[in-house]
Amino acid sequence: MHHLLFITSSLFGEASKSRLIGAEFVEAWRRAHPRATVVERVLSADTMPHLTQETLAAAATPAASRTPAQQAAAALADKLIEEVEAADVIVIAAPMYNFTISTTLKAWVDHIARAGRTFRYTAHGPEGLLHGKTVFVMTARGGFYNADSPAAALDFQEPYLRAILGFVGMTNVTFVHAEGLAIDPETATRGLHAARQALVNLVPAAQAA
Repeated sequence: MHHLLFITSSLFGEASKSRLIGAEFVEAWRRAHPRATVVERVLSADTMPHLTQETLAAAATPAASRTPAQQAAAALADKLIEEVEAADVIVIAAPMYNFTISTTLKAWVDHIARAGRTFRYTAHGPEGLLHGKTVFVMTARGGFYNADSPAAALDFQEPYLRAILGFVGMTNVTFVHAEGLAIDPETATRGLHAARQALVNLVPAAQAA
């Protein structure tokens, strides 16, 4: 594996805890793959616009048939899809906001989920086309949402990401959760430590995948 795509989606930029964990994984992966290429895609309100009627229509139009205006409207989505297609490993830093993902990460999903390109409809149901990729999702959560937690039913973050990534063909997905970050400083420290411990075996796993 020689191409890694690192996606960040926090409002807090460089101070983001999900980005911190993701960046530590990416750095370890770089050391294991010194000749690898890494592309970082920072999702923010300025860099990741939501879908509009125009961008949706442009994306649905075959490239050869697009008007100049449609070519411009579809350019970002085309680039985002190309980044995913080129990647062997994808690392997504995903903070939990209101029990789910950020709106910018949702916008990224909306741009890359394109019928005929990243998935297709068949007589047997939809089929994802982004095969052979290893995905790691690094989350940061203020509370606890694991299966044994009273708040487990409020986790719409991991189930949604597993579902939509699988829908476009990315089924080899591993989650690392840094939880309890908003409870108190001691709990937050433990949560980050637990996430870092979970990273230990992930680079070898990515290497072998």
